[in-house]
Amino acid sequence: QLQRHGCLAVEMEAAELYMLAARYQRRALAVLTISDHILRDEALPASDRETSFGAMVEIALEAAFT
Repeated sequence: QLQRHGCLAVEMEAAELYMLAARYQRRALAVLTISDHILRDEALPASDRETSFGAMVEIALEAAFT
């Protein structure tokens, strides 16, 4: 059903983050990456996730605070 609606990825934690921000009238931001392709049954190995996502976080933080 998600595929019929054009969903390209699935995410759960940011939804809760935004719900809490709305409830407590705070601002929130989520920076997301995609590690698994559920339609092709492909996944980034855990070792790659541990090493490559650090660079993504550094880039996102630099962009947010410059």
